[in-house]
Parts: sequence; structure tokens; C-alpha cells
Amino acid sequence: MKVTGFRSLTTEYDWGRLIGDANGVMPEPRTDVHVLIVETDAGLEGIGVGPHPDVASVFAVVEGEDPRGVSALYDRMLAAVFKTGHAGAVFGTIGVLDMALWDLKAKAAGEPLWRLLGGLDRFVPGYASGLDIALGDDDLVRLYEDFAARGFASGKVKGGRDLDHDLRRLRALRDVLGRNSARPALMFDANESWNRSQAVRYVTELERAVDLTWVEEPVRRWDAAGLASVRRGIRAAVATGENLTGLEQYRPLLDAGAVDIVQVGNVWGITHFLRVAAVAHSLDLPVSPVGAHASPLAHAATAVPNHLTFEVQALTWPAGLRVDQEHQDGGIVLGDEPGLGIRVDEQRIAEIRPPASVPAVGGPHVRPAWAGRRLVPDSPREPF
Repeated sequence: MKVTGFRSLTTEYDWGRLIGDANGVMPEPRTDVHVLIVETDAGLEGIGVGPHPDVASVFAVVEGEDPRGVSALYDRMLAAVFKTGHAGAVFGTIGVLDMALWDLKAKAAGEPLWRLLGGLDRFVPGYASGLDIALGDDDLVRLYEDFAARGFASGKVKGGRDLDHDLRRLRALRDVLGRNSARPALMFDANESWNRSQAVRYVTELERAVDLTWVEEPVRRWDAAGLASVRRGIRAAVATGENLTGLEQYRPLLDAGAVDIVQVGNVWGITHFLRVAAVAHSLDLPVSPVGAHASPLAHAATAVPNHLTFEVQALTWPAGLRVDQEHQDGGIVLGDEPGLGIRVDEQRIAEIRPPASVPAVGGPHVRPAWAGRRLVPDSPREPF
């Protein structure tokens, strides 16, 4: 079997609400979802989900190769961008190609990927995460009631700008998830919006009222000394890693004892997750993937000994995708379809109006000028 070509599609997901974090809010309730289909001469097609803007150049590395050699091909893709670097969009492209190659490998074997990777249990424990900073109190409760109805007893809220607001929301989350556990796990995500002293002061105040399981990305993702300082100053665990692009970026954080929960981004691919999980396991640290459409890393999570919990951001699928998964008992139940279990309805996707290519000037993916520089939490005008 040889890789012969690819098709790149863009569909959308309707969240039914605005999503965002402390850095900003998306302008529309619908977001683009990028799908990569890798073709072979055997008629099998591999599916990858996530942005892949550099696919035209990186694809040359795998074209004509047997996709079943996915681990070696992953290293070849990294080697091909040795001089220019593999951070950001390039690493995402490699990750989506890697995802599609693993999908092909499992399809060729006639097995779901979780079983091919050595998993025994198709159930992946998870936690609810609504990307919810734009929601009012009542809407927040309604959102997490949907998760609670699926058995979730753990959840995460976005925040970091208004202490009273965040305390109210954390208490509401505790009450909603309390139907499934006497002590639900509460997580809090600041998305790199604090400096070190802000993080310790803010979390200390939160912890006077609620028991936090972890605080996520309290300071910049690469600030090993800062993350270690925060870790020493609070009771909650420190979680980070979702935005690190490359195994080598974890080493300074691990060497500094700066992280308790090692996170991995779904869009960075299967091989990257497996390698990060192995390094974390060598230090007796748990690993937790962040959410993404179709939860591809859930398959790999079944096969590592230190998986803790999987972020679940939504209970439905993007337009034109059908995924062989269910959300039950507070987690993800994987199906038996070969590969990742993702089916693509290209006709349905073709009917979707193409998105306008307008550069983002704000929102959760654009760091605001005030991040890490706010003196008071309720300033009427952010500093510039």
C-alpha cells in the first residue's frame, strides 16, 4: 500500500453559543473544522482532523510511502523541516498527517485504532469543558447540566479576569456536577493570562472557597521557573503542555518540576502523544489530552498507563462528520469501526458556505496587550 494523494476539506461546527477564554471570545458561534483525507493505491483513505496549512510541502515526505510505517514517517516529516523549524502550524500539519497515517494503519489491519495500539478498555474517562467564559450564569448551568446528564463528575471553567465572577461560576459547576459525585473535580483555566504573582494571589483566593483539582496554564507555556513558582505557591496541581509543539519543549518544564498534569494537544497527532506520555510516565506523572473535534487521541489514551482524564468540549460532531464514539458515564466510549472511526460526508461539507478568509484581530487565539499586566481585576479600561 502506497500513499498517492490527499484532499483538504473545511467544514464547520456550530457550538450554539460563543466560546472563548480570558484572552478573548470568538466573534461567531460557528468555527471552522479542517479535515485532511490521505489517499492510497489500495483504495483506503486516512482521516486527520485539524488545521494543516503546510500540507502541500510536508506531504512530499510521505507520498509514495507505505503509511503503515507511520512512526518512521513521523520522524522523516520532522527531519524535513529541520532548518525552518517545526513549531506552530508546521507541527500541526505534521500532526494531522500523522493522525491520518495511523487511521490508515488501523484500517489496513481491520481494527479500531485503540485496539491496534494495545488498549483493552474502550472507555476513556473524561471531564467537561465548555470554553464557557462568554456565558452568563444561567447558560453556564444549562451547559453543564447536559454534561452531567452524561455522567460527568469533573469539569473545567475558563476565567482569570474577575475573581467574584469566577468564584460564582466554580460554585455553580460544583453544584451541577454534584449530582454525580459528592466531591466533583473542579479545574480552572487561565490560558496564560497571568504573571507569576498574579497567579498565586488569584488562585489562593479561589482556594479559600473551592477545592481546585488543577489550575491550567497559569503563566506562559514556556516559563518553567514561573510555573514551578506557581506550583509551590498553591494547593492545586499545575497543568500545562497543550500548546507545546515538540517533545523537546517539555524537558525544561519537567526538569524544573514545573508541572503536575502533563497535557497534550489533540491536533499535534498520535505519535507525539505517545512519546509525551512515555516521558511523563518515566517521571510518574499523569497525562491528559486537551479536547478537539472527534477526540482522536482518545484511542491512544487507552494504550498508555498514565492517562488521567480527557477533555470533552462538545457532545456532537461537526457538519458532515460522523464519529464512532459515545459520551457516557463521564467519558468517551470508543466504537469498533476500523481506524479512528471517522466518516466524512463530502457532499454535505460541499454544501456549506465557504468561510471568509478574514485574519483574526481578536479572540482567544490572539494574546491581548493587557495579559499579565492588570493591576486590578475590574479595571474599566484595559491597559494598552
